[in-house]
Amino acid sequence: MACRVSNISYLRAYPPSTPRFSPKCHHQNPNSPPPLLNNYFFPLPPSTLKPHLPKKMMSCSSALRRSFVTVKSHMATTEETSISEDRMLVFVPPHPLIKHWVSVLRNEQTPSPIFRNAMAEIGRLLMYEASRDWLPMVTGEIQSPMGVASVEFIDPREPVAVIPILRAGISRDEETLQPTIYLNKLPDTFPEGSRVFVVDPMLATGGTIVASLQLIKERGVENQQIKVISAVAAPPALQKLSEKFPGLHVYTGIIDPTVNDKGFIIPGLGDAGDRSFGT
Repeated sequence: MACRVSNISYLRAYPPSTPRFSPKCHHQNPNSPPPLLNNYFFPLPPSTLKPHLPKKMMSCSSALRRSFVTVKSHMATTEETSISEDRMLVFVPPHPLIKHWVSVLRNEQTPSPIFRNAMAEIGRLLMYEASRDWLPMVTGEIQSPMGVASVEFIDPREPVAVIPILRAGISRDEETLQPTIYLNKLPDTFPEGSRVFVVDPMLATGGTIVASLQLIKERGVENQQIKVISAVAAPPALQKLSEKFPGLHVYTGIIDPTVNDKGFIIPGLGDAGDRSFGT
């Protein structure tokens, strides 16, 4: 299923009850509560994201035309469901364990050891989703204790890189919110055809992730070869990524609505580094 707003296509990855999103949408019934920000994926246009409910008519404003159009879901043709490589996609997998660990991360009473464990667990789950149908495979036969079996393995000859954005590697100016990179362990170049996972706990203002991706691209990696993994994201970071890295894929546990003037996601989960190490 898909709907179209101007030249922006929105695809449904999950069952019909799944919420979808469109640029700058407002509920026609202001008394209706918004749905939870999960269970969907969408190509992100360069505009602020707000939820809209499935199977309901929505009024959507365009930042360029400032006109109102009505959006209605319909059966999409093959042409409509194809996603061009110049659109960024954001995935929020609707897995109950992801929702559970996001809730643990949010709780201000969560102690540092459990917080670190929750961050690791949600990272594993999101990595599982991001690597689906993306890792190169080889087939063959092996001898099991009971007979010959056809098997598939991840091809070890194909280059795959996991790049964490560490607290000790990038700092942020508390006034300008601009990142400063002082520890860079990236290779001079990546092997041709590399698949790269970039892991960042939070995507708030977008300064850190944009600076990191620019370093990776300078080493020969295309946008379509990169997948970003993050526990929680906010629209300012997603908008910057959409504008600067078309074709990028982002996997996150949840998208929160806003960022405050200090660059923290609201409601978010606080400072991930401080909460991980009790500082």
